[in-house]
Amino acid sequence: MEKRRIGQTALEVTEVSFGGAAIGGLYRACPREAAMETLQGAWDAGLRYFDTAPFYGFGLSERRFGDFLRYKPRSSYVLSTKVGRLFRPVPEDQVPDHSYVDPLPFTLDYDYSYDGIMRSVEFSYARLGLNRIDILYVHDIGAYTHGVEKTKLHFRQLMDGGLKALEELKRAGTISAYGLGVNEVRICLDVMRRAPLDCILLASRYSLLDRSAEAELLPLCRERQTSLVIGGVFNSGILATGPVQGAHFDYQPASRDMLDRVDAMEKIAGEGGYPLAAAAFKFPLREPAVATVLTGTAKLANLTRNLELLDIDIPATEYARYRPFTVEQELG
Repeated sequence: MEKRRIGQTALEVTEVSFGGAAIGGLYRACPREAAMETLQGAWDAGLRYFDTAPFYGFGLSERRFGDFLRYKPRSSYVLSTKVGRLFRPVPEDQVPDHSYVDPLPFTLDYDYSYDGIMRSVEFSYARLGLNRIDILYVHDIGAYTHGVEKTKLHFRQLMDGGLKALEELKRAGTISAYGLGVNEVRICLDVMRRAPLDCILLASRYSLLDRSAEAELLPLCRERQTSLVIGGVFNSGILATGPVQGAHFDYQPASRDMLDRVDAMEKIAGEGGYPLAAAAFKFPLREPAVATVLTGTAKLANLTRNLELLDIDIPATEYARYRPFTVEQELG
């Protein structure tokens, strides 16, 4: 599988990479055997960049990634995790519901400060059982997660000390790169105007359906040589399932307007003789600032199906037929 460089670092990642939310039980339970089988399938397919987070299953995803990667040659893969949430043990009946099924028995506190980031990294090393993390992402720091007022507090924490922690970790060689892991464009622009970033893991905002990143973020990333890691290429599923009953967009049941938009897109794909899912999966890789596209699932069959989409030929002229949509402007 082809590789692309992360920013101006020496790190290179495969163009398709594996995301760990589903391995942590997002929306449905993920037995350990299924997690290991899917991770092995990703490895056998040539994927060599793996992304996880403490939030995914409240530590469960990190533990499983560590168990799988522990006996792989360390120089043969790139691993990223995230900071911004700290976990503490609670009784099972006090574990908060964040859409993870059977998570580990913890609750969380947000902390983007210097100390919070340093503690988060230490905890991640312990859960992973590995001696190196390549990339750290500041996780979910914007208004999409926190609302406007709390975002101001967390942003100050990051500016006043969190970024210093990340710089120290990179300078010491503890990590090789750092950036943001978010679902929104605005916070990326706000941080990039104040600090250099090696990369941004952006979910759902640079897809065949949602082009929120095109106007400002893509040009800025090109100028600063900041790489994009693109998640959510199916926009929570609707670009894979099509406009069917129960289809999801942006983590919620799709509106009638969104179903109509995707129905129109399906007709374009049908006229072109290819599945809409293939166009969605391959779309971000046309952009030079994009280093890799994440695919995340807890089922080997789903992983195999997604990777098979890469083999479908789609003429470049087809992408111009799709109407751009920007969720952050049109939905607020």
